[in-house]
Amino acid sequence: MDSTGKANDLLAQIPKAEKGLPPVHLWNPDFCGDIDMRIARDGTWYYMGSPIGRKPMVRLFSTIIRRDGDDYFLITPVEKVGITVDDAPFVAVSLEVQGSGEQQLLRFTSNVDEQVDAGAEHPLRFEIDPLTQEPSPYVHIRSNLEALIHRNVFYQLVELAVHRRIDEEDWLGVWSGGRFFPIGRA
Repeated sequence: MDSTGKANDLLAQIPKAEKGLPPVHLWNPDFCGDIDMRIARDGTWYYMGSPIGRKPMVRLFSTIIRRDGDDYFLITPVEKVGITVDDAPFVAVSLEVQGSGEQQLLRFTSNVDEQVDAGAEHPLRFEIDPLTQEPSPYVHIRSNLEALIHRNVFYQLVELAVHRRIDEEDWLGVWSGGRFFPIGRA
């Protein structure tokens, strides 16, 4: 069977969920090998080197992604195939701010239209590249999957940043869902 047939077979196996996401955490099919599917750092999905241009198809695939350790898979009840993810499987492309100060709530929307409110269940984290000192900000989406926060959205976070003293050090960070998320030392 060619690779196009493999992707179509995978799509056909996705159960039609009435509401919410399929329970991929409950499925443990045999590993069927890797397929030539890649999610680039900018959130673009590629199949056999070509971008997948149909957003509904990308959205459907995004509902069956699972991360086991450092590896990413598309999972159905009967098949598990490996895919490549350059950084994070999602990108947070917009930010809605409600309230201010410690009562502030930050709502992120991903490139596949999934929304999460940053807080205890969906924490923010900020990695700093040791060589370039460039930040890579992330928000937890579900299970152990994250979204890289788009640069424009990160700039919005920086504009919202406030000072806070933590362990006798000054930090800049943002509040959301009753939690303070440090971005960097002040």
